[in-house]
Amino acid sequence: MANAIITSSIITNETLRILHNESAFLGNINTEYEDQFANKGMKAGSVVNVRQPVQYTIRDGATINIQDVNETTVPITMEAEFGIDWAFSDYDLKLSIDEFSKRYLAPAAKRLAAELDLRIATRFYRGVANFSGTPGTPISTAQAVLDAAVLLDNAACPRTDGRMLALTPLSNAKLVGGMSGLFNDQATQGKQLKNGMMSTNLGMDFIMSQNLPTHTVGGLGGTPLVNGAGQGLINSGSTDNPSAATTSLVTNGWTAAVANRLKRGDVITLAGVFAVNPETKVSTGVLRQFVVTADAASDGAGNLTAVIYPAIIAGGSYQNVTARPAAAAPITVLTGTASTAYGQNIMFHRDAFTLVTADMELPKGMDMADRAVEDGVSIRFIRGYDITNNRRICRFDLLAGYGLLRPEWAVRVTQ
Repeated sequence: MANAIITSSIITNETLRILHNESAFLGNINTEYEDQFANKGMKAGSVVNVRQPVQYTIRDGATINIQDVNETTVPITMEAEFGIDWAFSDYDLKLSIDEFSKRYLAPAAKRLAAELDLRIATRFYRGVANFSGTPGTPISTAQAVLDAAVLLDNAACPRTDGRMLALTPLSNAKLVGGMSGLFNDQATQGKQLKNGMMSTNLGMDFIMSQNLPTHTVGGLGGTPLVNGAGQGLINSGSTDNPSAATTSLVTNGWTAAVANRLKRGDVITLAGVFAVNPETKVSTGVLRQFVVTADAASDGAGNLTAVIYPAIIAGGSYQNVTARPAAAAPITVLTGTASTAYGQNIMFHRDAFTLVTADMELPKGMDMADRAVEDGVSIRFIRGYDITNNRRICRFDLLAGYGLLRPEWAVRVTQ
């Protein structure tokens, strides 16, 4: 029986299927696909807003105390489109879909999946302040995983289905080996040892990805201190969007005049500034961790202003610390040795991050043009005739934006 002619809709749907299967993050994070993201003509640079959960404070006593409902959003900028281009002939469309997929679609979709995973992980880890593990030591024990999970628990992250741990190949290998002697149900233990990969365990699902990022620590140096008491916000009501706010922390005591003294993605703590439970506002007993959002250099006197997330907020419904830092409070950098690169495993709840993709226009005059959506991911395929070189040129395109909805529901587990 002759094979059916392969159409553009078959091509787009088959590519999305492979893309999903090859990606560590698709299907495991929040993916938004709504009318506002599918606007005709949406281009790189367009901004869409994704709503965040509302937070409240508690009233004591019988007298009503009406509070404003502060519904916040995360603005997400659509980045430059990316894709893959190649050519195939009309004759190739007569192949079976299995053969066509193997020869043309699978290599393209796997490359797209790897690129998408890398972009997702790189953009997200730099915005995550929760940090666990020992730099230079791959995680290899159940305790290391559970220690990281404590940071999610302290942030009131749900323990229902949705927690994941994305592991680098090295950490995956160390963890499988390290947990092989522990009690586990026979099916799970046998599967892990047979496949050499962690599976569902310790209250979460595990995935291994070769596309997780490395972080290079800034130049550091000196004995950094907070320069001036009371930095940050007294009350979250003093900012329009407290969940997305940052603090410009004025510091001194660094080695003088060095660029990139702190790098974007470095994580710090401030002595005496403890995290609080997001619901009860009671201290967790653990120092609040802050992530540096932009590279920062020290001046000739060792002064440095670091933009950090989350903002230091000492009161109100978005309170996140027990107190603002005291003058001369010591600063500790957690991310490792100066100018050294470390692999970053990422533990997260699916609602910590969001990937937004938008429909791209289908141009006229093509012999093939189609668009498909699966798992909230929209992809476009186009094929047109190149009269100069007598060939058919094909392209896949993705237009995406990346957002942190609840970054406190994620942890970087260093290795």
